[in-house]
Amino acid sequence: MGSGAAERARLPVIRVANAPCSWGVLEFEARQARGAPAAQVLDEMAAAGYAGTELGDWGFLPTDPAALANEVAQRKLTLVGGFVPIALAKEEALAEGIERAVQTARLMKAATGSDPTFGSDPEDPTFGSDPKIVLSDDNATIPHRTLRAGRIRPEDGLTDAEWDAFADRAARVASAVRDATGLRTVFHHHSAGYVETPRELEALMSRTPADLLGLCLDTGHLTYGGGNAVDAIARYRDRIWHVHVKDCEPELARRARTEGWDYHTAVRHGIFCELGKGMVPFRQVLDALRVEYYDGWIVVEQDVLPGLGTPAASARRNREFIARLGL
Repeated sequence: MGSGAAERARLPVIRVANAPCSWGVLEFEARQARGAPAAQVLDEMAAAGYAGTELGDWGFLPTDPAALANEVAQRKLTLVGGFVPIALAKEEALAEGIERAVQTARLMKAATGSDPTFGSDPEDPTFGSDPKIVLSDDNATIPHRTLRAGRIRPEDGLTDAEWDAFADRAARVASAVRDATGLRTVFHHHSAGYVETPRELEALMSRTPADLLGLCLDTGHLTYGGGNAVDAIARYRDRIWHVHVKDCEPELARRARTEGWDYHTAVRHGIFCELGKGMVPFRQVLDALRVEYYDGWIVVEQDVLPGLGTPAASARRNREFIARLGL
């Protein structure tokens, strides 16, 4: 085997998924009009060449483990994660949030057969099937953070004491999920929540145990929040257990900031554009992940509001873009 082939053989296996949010199934739209029905989303996702999916909002996919397993398996998809928003700045939201996180973890574990060692061999067809709880703030529910998404100032955030409490609650969620199911939890920094900017991400990461709470790196949200994904990979290399690949359109980001758009307006205008049409340097991002031997999933996301965009066509073009980068 030549040196080039040997090096390729040692590269980690990174698999590519998508998520229902790319079809307009957005958590903050849960009580409003939905995007496409679940069967259509999964059919179009599989047809576009993706190998996995996230769960989407609770109840979008079946909440019976056997039915959920059947829906993803018949399309040769793997369930890779479940998004759980919790208002972590509020102690009174924690108990119900933990209940939802554990409920989601139990569903995913039962549907995939996951345990902490399940699917660890790349030659095993179950490889990569350890789904993650993707924990986040209860985004777009805090009026001033929703209004100022993309242009957050230090005074818009939490105090040191509030950060201590926020981080402690996040750790308690991760601990409850681990104790109940053995599954791991990653935190998803997100526009219109309290963890948006690089400074806020560091405030959380520095206050939480590295072996308990991982990071779901989101390239689009980090870019819109003023960060750099390549720098974040170097900084949090051991904590990145899940990745969302999302682009950010530079002209729209500029307009959002200068014209004072709120988060919903930015999304409606297409701030998170198709991959390769924005300012995220995806080749450098994937190279940086490979350098760190990242071997988890990357989940393509292109947030659209329900009824907007061309989800199936965009998903296909996004998958083709990632394929051109070697995945």
